[in-house]
Amino acid sequence: MNWKCNIDRRGRYLRGFIGVLMLAGGVYLVGWSDHAFWGCGAIAGGAFAIFEAIKGWCAVRAMGIDTPF
Repeated sequence: MNWKCNIDRRGRYLRGFIGVLMLAGGVYLVGWSDHAFWGCGAIAGGAFAIFEAIKGWCAVRAMGIDTPF
């Protein structure tokens, strides 16, 4: 699969930051609350956002939707 870079540095930093926040929130939800289902979703979303930041690739942009970052 071709993972062509389609976001700039600002978009990569933003996705990385969002990914870290989602991972932390997901770990909190799984470990210290009764919302494990939502926590697992937040962990999966955070991991995907970090993957996008590392690769410089955005799934939404790859589908042809223009994003501001």
